[in-house]
Amino acid sequence: MTSQVSSPTSAGAGHPPVTAVGQGEQRNPAKETKRLDRVIIRFAGDSGDGMQLTGDRFTSETAAFGNDLSTLPNFPAEIRAPAGTLPGVSSFQLHFADHDILTPGDAPDVLVAMNPAALKANLGDMPRGAEIIVDTDEFTKRAMAKVGWPASPLEDETLTGYSVHPVPLTTLTLEALKDSGLARKDAERAKNMFALGLLSWMYHRPTQGTEAFLRKKFAKKPDIAEANVTAFRAGWNFGETTEDFAVSYEVQPASSAFPAGVYRNISGNLALSYGLIAAATQSGLPLFLGSYPITPASDILHELSKHKNFGVRTFQAEDEIAAIGAALGAAFGGSLAVTTTSGPGVALKSETIGLAVSLELPLLIVDIQRGGPSTGMPTKTEQADLLQAMYGRNGEAPVPIVAPATAADCFDAALEAARIAVTYRTPVLLLSDGYLANGSEPWRVPDTAELPDLRVRFASGPNHTAEDGTESFWPYLRDPQTLARPWAVPGTPGLEHRIGGIEKQDGTGNISYDPANHDFMVRTRQAKIDGITVPDVAVDDPDGSATTLVLGWGSTYGPITAAVRRIRAGGGRVAQAHLRNLNPFPANLGSVLAAYERVIVPEMNLGQLAHLLRAKYLVDALSYNQVTGLPFKAEQLATAITELSAGVSDDVPGMGGVEKHGAV
Repeated sequence: MTSQVSSPTSAGAGHPPVTAVGQGEQRNPAKETKRLDRVIIRFAGDSGDGMQLTGDRFTSETAAFGNDLSTLPNFPAEIRAPAGTLPGVSSFQLHFADHDILTPGDAPDVLVAMNPAALKANLGDMPRGAEIIVDTDEFTKRAMAKVGWPASPLEDETLTGYSVHPVPLTTLTLEALKDSGLARKDAERAKNMFALGLLSWMYHRPTQGTEAFLRKKFAKKPDIAEANVTAFRAGWNFGETTEDFAVSYEVQPASSAFPAGVYRNISGNLALSYGLIAAATQSGLPLFLGSYPITPASDILHELSKHKNFGVRTFQAEDEIAAIGAALGAAFGGSLAVTTTSGPGVALKSETIGLAVSLELPLLIVDIQRGGPSTGMPTKTEQADLLQAMYGRNGEAPVPIVAPATAADCFDAALEAARIAVTYRTPVLLLSDGYLANGSEPWRVPDTAELPDLRVRFASGPNHTAEDGTESFWPYLRDPQTLARPWAVPGTPGLEHRIGGIEKQDGTGNISYDPANHDFMVRTRQAKIDGITVPDVAVDDPDGSATTLVLGWGSTYGPITAAVRRIRAGGGRVAQAHLRNLNPFPANLGSVLAAYERVIVPEMNLGQLAHLLRAKYLVDALSYNQVTGLPFKAEQLATAITELSAGVSDDVPGMGGVEKHGAV
């Protein structure tokens, strides 16, 4: 994601331009300007129409302006699906507001549809009265036939009830670029910038940043850069002069929604990358990433490869197994080692994760979850790898699990995972997902003084004295507080020791097949994980009168919180808690669950956290599930929570648990 720096506490002074771009003319005084508190916009088109870039630029300018925002990019898994078909539709949804918001929105207020497929694929999400902007040039008989429309929806009753703006985007773009010298095909590609200019006019977005971005992006092709800038300006001016758009809208900065500080727009994968760099810096360790490209985790590899100035080394391996093998070798060598992947890659890495458990070395395994099983839906979100993270290895191989709640929280989650890994000498699984990875929101850039101290003390000499006074190094002599074994950098004189996957003797690390020793080592490794210190789970229960607790983890935080706010605004009483640490659970979780009559667990899986809670705490957790490849909608959750709180379950769609489908 391209990002901009903004300071919401002072953003009110930075208003969007009041002159027509490139014209020096004042805004048309005959046109009305309405003030809104929030807007949800969705750009949709063919995979080749540049919808992700368009949405990203609108988002960056919105962040620079100081609005709170949340985004939902949505694109096909195919590298290039057939043009003009429903499977080839790519979209980008942005929710921005003058107050604190938590989700990319339930339903768009505005849809920009670049072709019939984009319109048809998204029309079902549009509420009546919403504005729809369509490129009329694309509504040819052939294009409509591809999506099963015998006649144009612009001419029948298909769009009755919507505010439709037919705009010949392609024709207007070509007219604006007729003197550019570009071939028609190249000129047509700039129509997404025309659409961006029009929407920038409609919502008073800043424009200077986008023009600077385009000139930088196409610096090696100045004719292309200027063509895109010209198309962008033409779209802005079209909004200013056409009679079809009589109203523009203002959404003021969310100045009161943020603490003072410097903010930027950030995606989850970018925040996670920065968190890993910060963790390496705070620990004093070189950062090593061993990775194999996989959607939606590849952006972390791309980003970290840019930061050699921070001592970051990235290795793109030939496969998933080689990637984690290299990372584990780097951990043995004294690096902060990371491997990134998605669910299918975790399956391939499982044997080496087990080896890391046995070797008791710090290793971060970042799983950006996606729809499964197998290849599943690579570009769609899901949080169905929790049980895989918990149990997906042979033998007793416990691994701590950390899950960020928001895109910006990926930064802090990376630091937390690194803290656990280096303190307790253990591999750690970090579970993000496609929704967090690709979505973005404002993030306050922290001061370095706020970051945790993660400095590591390597073993420097012998740690065991025999009865005869001989000193030696025992690689499995443990810290009595953390049960962590010493971390010895290879090549340190006197610290030579045996390493490998076969069971080790307590203390010495020598190979051991002794039954009692194996039992002791298995229990010790489990006790080390169980003893990890994690913060207590916080409960949001304003007056303490709620009898229902909604418990979530990972990316469900935004939709759950938005749903809880709606319920409370309507007079309902419900408590909320959210888990970052999933293994071990917070020490107070059992008492929190016992304090409520009902516990509802919304998840984008078939009830995996609910399963763990029922097994560990014997609580009758009610599972509310969705596996559509999309995040929950706030209204959907609010309705379900209200009905479940009232004891209604049989007729609640998505309801799991014993009431409807038997034990999850």
